[in-house]
Amino acid sequence: MGIYPVIMCGGAGTRLWPASRPSRPKQFIPLSGNRSLFQETALRVAPLSSDGGRLIVVGGVAHRDAILSQLAELRIEAQVLLEPEARDSAAAMAAAAAWTARIDAAGINVFVASDHHIPDHQAFRDAVLKAADAARAGQIVTLGVRPDTPSSAYGYIAPQGQGLSAVKAFIEKPDAHTAERYIADGYLWNSGNFIVSAATLLNELRHEAPAVAAAVLAALPPVEAGDLATLSPAFSAAPKISIDYAVMEKTRHASVLAVDFAWSDLGAWDAVSATGEGDLGAFIFEDAENCMARAPEGVMVAAIGVRNLAIIVEHDAVLVCDMNRSQDVKKVVERLKTASPQHLDFAATKSENLADGGRRFADWLRMRALPLWGTAGQAQDGGFAELLSQDGRHVTAQRRARVQARQIHVYAEAGRNGWRGPWLTMVQRALERLETDYLRDDGLMRTLLDEDGRPLDETAMVYDQAFLMLARASALGAGVEGDHEKAALAVRQALLNQAPERGGLIEKGDHPYQSNAHMHLLEACLAWESAGEDEGWAQLADRVVALTLEKFIDAEGGFLREFFDADWTPAAGEDGRVVEPGHQFEWAWLLARYGRARGDETALAAARRLYAFGRRGVAVQRQVAVDTLNDDGSIRNTRARLWPQTEWMKASLILAELSDDGERTAFLDDAAAAQRALWGYLTPDGLWRDKLLENGAFIDEPAPASSFYHILSAYLQLQATAKAVGLKIDYLRLS
Repeated sequence: MGIYPVIMCGGAGTRLWPASRPSRPKQFIPLSGNRSLFQETALRVAPLSSDGGRLIVVGGVAHRDAILSQLAELRIEAQVLLEPEARDSAAAMAAAAAWTARIDAAGINVFVASDHHIPDHQAFRDAVLKAADAARAGQIVTLGVRPDTPSSAYGYIAPQGQGLSAVKAFIEKPDAHTAERYIADGYLWNSGNFIVSAATLLNELRHEAPAVAAAVLAALPPVEAGDLATLSPAFSAAPKISIDYAVMEKTRHASVLAVDFAWSDLGAWDAVSATGEGDLGAFIFEDAENCMARAPEGVMVAAIGVRNLAIIVEHDAVLVCDMNRSQDVKKVVERLKTASPQHLDFAATKSENLADGGRRFADWLRMRALPLWGTAGQAQDGGFAELLSQDGRHVTAQRRARVQARQIHVYAEAGRNGWRGPWLTMVQRALERLETDYLRDDGLMRTLLDEDGRPLDETAMVYDQAFLMLARASALGAGVEGDHEKAALAVRQALLNQAPERGGLIEKGDHPYQSNAHMHLLEACLAWESAGEDEGWAQLADRVVALTLEKFIDAEGGFLREFFDADWTPAAGEDGRVVEPGHQFEWAWLLARYGRARGDETALAAARRLYAFGRRGVAVQRQVAVDTLNDDGSIRNTRARLWPQTEWMKASLILAELSDDGERTAFLDDAAAAQRALWGYLTPDGLWRDKLLENGAFIDEPAPASSFYHILSAYLQLQATAKAVGLKIDYLRLS
């Protein structure tokens, strides 16, 4: 029976124009002090959730970045529910209550506005805890503030008694004379804060506003959606109605608790000025009384011989207003709708969409990355470089077999997709070098050579052989001469000869029982199912998928582990807890391909669950997939390498192909976000950074060739998805 505070982020604050506008409403700007009203609200209510509850934030998709960044500044965690469009307070509150009830049937919600000024945080929390007792008994408690002035800016509540009592009536904003009478009669300001159990609120909505309840329940995202979830388009069917009209004026469960702490909704500039902390920026007042000024950096405001003025400066608009006329700012906003609509909001900065990013991606590959890595990145003898410096120079380094196979795959696929560079010669030379220097007498690849081609490690890793088979499949698919399937079949048979008759293959090294080697083995099998003729590829793919569904994926959590014991149960200790978001996405991509080809709904369902768990590893503020999670979904390592971004992109794209309507749109939006994340790593010259730290800095190191496989795979999936779902992306081919 935890407490779940809910911060409601609706409202545009039109009376605080020009500082408050739809894209940056008043709750996200500092109006009284250095923090925004939203941040002050979060600090005020978050402690209420310390005993088994959780902070919830409900806001619009347009304010996603503001919500996430401002929470991150405070290091406050929350469940964020985003509305596809605003449907007023009843629907927003219903969404939070439904989410709460799903995880805690007895949970108590504390609904608060994000833009109210309550300096005494502890007095507020004390009042909430008192009201929570009544909420547990089925009451809907609102906090009624004892007025200190006859304001006509607020609604009023007529209580039946003192302290915590039943509500006699809710009353709209009165004129000044009537407000004086209300105060004399003991009426309270309606603060708009509600304390109610999630179950009670949902029951009241089902009875009094069933259309609201039905739409919200249909729109609720799955639990697997994680800490940041968007309500589905079904939310838009909810009637646009406030909680006052939908429930509070009808319910028999309304109570009001009279409180004495200072409270203001900071609804106009006079209220902001009254806090004593409303000034912002540089200003000089000479013989000016009861005035306030706000200006952006670089602007100086000077006022001489004036009284009772609010002077508000933005880069595109200036407001000079008599404090006593602050409520009339809304009239100016109404006139702007016809006189100068461009000043109603700030100019929008649009994020790059999937199509525009895709065109740029293809151009970058064609004109920058493929030529650079095909010249500076390949020696005359055909061997590919392991690393290139950030100025495009060869870096002396040991050469891993897997990198040679990956680069053969990259250039074979580039050639098959129209790249006009010398890919065929490159692939042929690389295959010759691989066969000469990297293959052992049994046809398997040794792990490592030195810069001059001398063997350093003769171990034949399953992981490496999977890439050897993938490279052979790509070479065959691109039309490169050679008996590629025969060679790949020999590798496959050698691996199976070393493996148990059933179950998983045993890897060499410190982690012999692992999922990762099987992932690339499945990728090679699926490639050969398309390129080759032998039925054994499909049989091995089936074997890997069966092991994945039975052992690798946690049956309850839907996530995939990395390391196991000999019986394929999770490894003991911390090794068994390691979960990599990038691998959740990569396995989701493979299982989606497999499930589609086989018509296997179990595999497709597993792909979706893996994707949802992997999505929990996307850092909400930085919007990059981090390296590792724990098995409870908590972040283990905040570093974010390049390759998980490509796997996030691939998985979201293929799941978009397998989805319809709004769900497809959501996956494509995710793909665009992943593509934007990837662009953060790519350099204009055709290179890339690999490791992004939590502070936003990259580790200064050469670009690893191994990343190219991931990058090109993301491009190939984008090309396939664009064709499958009818995305209009011109010039996406590499020709």
